[in-house]
Amino acid sequence: MKVFAISDLHLSIHNPKPMDIFGEVWDNYLDTIGAELTANVSDEDMVLIAGDISWAMTLDKAQPDLEYIARFPGKKILLRGNHDYWWKAISAIRRVLPAGVYALQNDCVRLGEYVVCGSRGWTTPEGRNQTDEDKKIYDREIIRTRMSLDAAAKARGEGDKLIAMLHFPPFNSRFDRSPFTEMYREYKVDAVVYGHLHGRDSRVCRTLELDGIPYYLTSCDLIGNKPVRIF
Repeated sequence: MKVFAISDLHLSIHNPKPMDIFGEVWDNYLDTIGAELTANVSDEDMVLIAGDISWAMTLDKAQPDLEYIARFPGKKILLRGNHDYWWKAISAIRRVLPAGVYALQNDCVRLGEYVVCGSRGWTTPEGRNQTDEDKKIYDREIIRTRMSLDAAAKARGEGDKLIAMLHFPPFNSRFDRSPFTEMYREYKVDAVVYGHLHGRDSRVCRTLELDGIPYYLTSCDLIGNKPVRIF
């Protein structure tokens, strides 16, 4: 089983929204993504999609986007992003997911020799300039991430690889360690996948290693709309 990752698809199959207003990289970007998935992914492989999946506001309006994702080869594991307003009750989402599509929310999914866990995350502060509201959300996401890692630890068998997903970067623009990166080290995570960042002006590093763990930025525009091979 091969593992690929991509994020921030910003689909709008139900009510098409032009994405090329954000730059040339978005011109026909779904054609590129679809061609790459079709050419490189088999039905036995896994595709991780770390948030900002659909512009839809409600689950029924997001259904065409979920069905679009399901058309391509491989098993898909989805995680909520900050623009996924349609993502409400996880039980309702799981009831309507197409076959071979899974949703993560503070828990884990085990497929073959891989355990994938995740939570949305939140913006890691650059210093002391964190509002009370941001701190509240950030602290809550730390708790939720540990919940997902605890679930993964219980599901993980000998020899299994553990992949952590989150939508927001687990560090600030200086790539400082954070409570998230410390937890990933503690639980011996094998790889971390995240998205959220866009544009040429973002201070990004598509891949980096921290405490021996590889971190992969998978926002589709920053990876040329070509899914990243994780394993």
